[in-house]
Amino acid sequence: MLTGTELLSKVKELGDASKSDLVRSCGYLSSKKDGSERLNFTAFYEALLEAKGVTLGNGNGGGIGLKAGRKLSYIATVQGNGNLLVGKAYTGLLDLKPGDEFELKLGRKQIRLVPVGSEESDED
Repeated sequence: MLTGTELLSKVKELGDASKSDLVRSCGYLSSKKDGSERLNFTAFYEALLEAKGVTLGNGNGGGIGLKAGRKLSYIATVQGNGNLLVGKAYTGLLDLKPGDEFELKLGRKQIRLVPVGSEESDED
């Protein structure tokens, strides 16, 4: 995986390439259990921000709801009952409170949570 000035140079070199091609070309990919490719967009964007001198938090996802040394994985798994759980550490990072409401925006193989009443919520 490219980092620092190498990452910035590669992104500049690729210019108008798609986001997926950028992530792949910079080495931010891994293999799934079935052998297919997984693009690690989050790691790519974090490295890109760091290369540009932007640091996010203290490196452990803010530490809210985490044991010492543990990092957020940013992966959620559908449970046996079909529920998708977003844990306290994530809601804490966003300063969400009980009763906060979100509109579910369904895309192609994705779900976005948009706060009710936000500008993005009002677009549809």
